[in-house]
Amino acid sequence: MDARWQWLARGWRQAVRTARLMIGVPDYDTYVEHMRRHHPEREVMSYARFFDERLQARYRGGGGRCC
Repeated sequence: MDARWQWLARGWRQAVRTARLMIGVPDYDTYVEHMRRHHPEREVMSYARFFDERLQARYRGGGGRCC
């Protein structure tokens, strides 16, 4: 892949990451990198488990936010 396409692919990945953060979806790749770098002794969750856990953490507590 030449440099122009690498630049475009890198920009696309960053745009996707930014969009996910804007709507509240955490980035799995960032999680995996963090776990491997800072917690190599711990098992990395699958994408499905990671996503479910993040949803539970976000919406747990019931009631939600109301005016």
